[in-house]
Amino acid sequence: MTNAPDGENFTALVLCDDDPDDRRALERLRSDQDIHWIDRFEEQLDTARRSLPPPDPDLLSEAKRWVHYPWRRTVAAILGPRAFRAVRLDRNRHLITAQEQSMLNGLRVGVVGVSAGHAIAYTLAAEGACGTLRLADFDELELSNLNRVPATVLDIGLNKAIVAARRIAELDPYLKVEVVASGLSPQSVEDFLDGLDVVIEECDSLDMKVLLRQTARARGVPVLMATTDRGLIDVERYDIDPGRAILHGLLGDFDADRLSGLTTREKVPYILNILDSQQLSSRGAASLVEVGQTLSGWPQLAGDIWVGAATVTSAVRRIGLGEPLDSGRVRVDVNAALDRLAEPATTNGKPVTTQSAQTIAPEARQQVSAAVAEAAMCAPSGGNAQPWHVVAEPDSLTVRLVPERTSMMDIAFRGSAVALGAAMFNARIAAAAQQVLGPVEFDATQPGSPLQARLQFGRGEDESLAALYQPMLLRATNRYCGTPTPIDSATVALLEDVAANEGARLQLLVSRDEIDRAAAILAAADRVRYLTPRLHEEMISELRWPGDPSPETGIDVASLELEPSEMRVLELVSRADVIARLAQWDAGAALGTNMSERVASSSALAIIYVKGAELIDFARGGSAMQAVWIAAQQGGLAVQPVSPVFLYGCAKEDLQKASPHFAAELYRLQHELRALANPGEDEHEVLVFRLFHAPPPSVRSRRRRLGID
Repeated sequence: MTNAPDGENFTALVLCDDDPDDRRALERLRSDQDIHWIDRFEEQLDTARRSLPPPDPDLLSEAKRWVHYPWRRTVAAILGPRAFRAVRLDRNRHLITAQEQSMLNGLRVGVVGVSAGHAIAYTLAAEGACGTLRLADFDELELSNLNRVPATVLDIGLNKAIVAARRIAELDPYLKVEVVASGLSPQSVEDFLDGLDVVIEECDSLDMKVLLRQTARARGVPVLMATTDRGLIDVERYDIDPGRAILHGLLGDFDADRLSGLTTREKVPYILNILDSQQLSSRGAASLVEVGQTLSGWPQLAGDIWVGAATVTSAVRRIGLGEPLDSGRVRVDVNAALDRLAEPATTNGKPVTTQSAQTIAPEARQQVSAAVAEAAMCAPSGGNAQPWHVVAEPDSLTVRLVPERTSMMDIAFRGSAVALGAAMFNARIAAAAQQVLGPVEFDATQPGSPLQARLQFGRGEDESLAALYQPMLLRATNRYCGTPTPIDSATVALLEDVAANEGARLQLLVSRDEIDRAAAILAAADRVRYLTPRLHEEMISELRWPGDPSPETGIDVASLELEPSEMRVLELVSRADVIARLAQWDAGAALGTNMSERVASSSALAIIYVKGAELIDFARGGSAMQAVWIAAQQGGLAVQPVSPVFLYGCAKEDLQKASPHFAAELYRLQHELRALANPGEDEHEVLVFRLFHAPPPSVRSRRRRLGID
């Protein structure tokens, strides 16, 4: 298995004077004046004698060993293998018993990617958590690696796996370490996994992540992975669950062969799915956006690397000892823990009473409330304005609309109400997942807020809602053109039922004639949005360019999925003076081209309707909209809202306020769309969106953090 290049020796040679061959090798080494000799054998033996309980005399009688480290041109004296192991691991007792240590000594662990993997391999070796380590990495150590890799400037230019192997050999020369300095390839992955009990994957290649797991699953080998941001740990127990989906199913049905054909840009959505981008720390998420712009790679900190190493090592121990460890993921978030610092509960230095200990319960409830709040804040909103203020309390969650975050398109706060309804649908999902589901009440009478909603926590459970938790977190707007593949009737029926369950109605336009006519209507409405100065100003203010100081709101321009030429056009039409000139000329038909092309490439155009025109009615529609959106993505469909300027205009006066110069045109376009969809007289549009087939979005919208307004 070892394939280190010539001259990059990493194996320590253990020699004994009692062996004739070893004695001759030692004589040759002693004749070399450049070899440095270190003999602290008696000090090690004295440490062994002082162990408790007193060691077996046979252990102390083992012959002295000499270890040659060729890369250091040094020979060091050490105890024999049994005594060395007993003394080196003595401080593990009783955290790891002698019997458990013996069991772990038979464990064979592979580590793929020996940058972050270096810390993991070293921790495994230091704890004696395995008997064999197999390291694979093709890359050489660079100066920029030394912020997290425990190496030195003397190691720069060496293969990373060899650097780790040498360091482990200097820790424990009896531990077997194998090196694959060429890294892994489709041709070598099978050989790498031969005989392994656990594999730890820390490589950068998305293709290899998938291929390694596919091969490990076929062989029943569990896979562990540590991702440094917020201490993310993944466990995939293919040994006990051989039918488990690769990477928890976050990549869908993609395999390594298909991934290898994608460009780096095309792989980004899959990487974001793996990372669960909604849960990234703000610094981590911002850094990810900057990779390839102001950063050459995703930054990692040494402290975070070692937290991951400790957690993965604990997981390996559990597997090796047959202790319970399920598949799944968890975050060992040190920074979040530090945010929860509290004074220890004591009374005059005496242990706390049972009554005092009960004060922990509200904190736990607050954490549940925060989790529900974070889910609510993942909801979509017009321009990603997030027009709410969220209050997380131990027994409830309250979401209030903030009037200051309205816009001209948010006529009478109806769009904000839709966003509020979507937020509360998310909150219900999270509450069901936390088993604290309770009733939701909407209130339009509170001063200072057009509408608020309150979810009272209870003990309710709803398996169907709870099952939507991960799909809800993965919900995203997709702005690719897409492929207009027909939607099957079963999916159509499902989406209609989902909307009805939330008290709304879904209308789908599916024929090519209907979609093309709708595309012309929406393109004309988009032109009006550009040519109306206030609407144009608000639209451009929503865009977030690289380096924008407020990336947690608005729309990242990368999410528009524009070609370079289209991006240049966007820069041009962002200028108010250019738009003013087009308006003066009554021109700008091309301003609706992007909308027209995207709608025309849709499989269907969907419209959510509700009966009633009160804000609570629109909030009900928002819950239905969110439910349909999640269900559509679960069915493999991409979703993009394409709501026109006239969407929330329930009267001519509303359209006059939105765009005085184009009010008549907006009124005409509104009626053309209603004639096409043919809703009931008492039905009002909640959202218009496209359904289509496309790859996942390259960038997802970010959100404000809880408590930051």
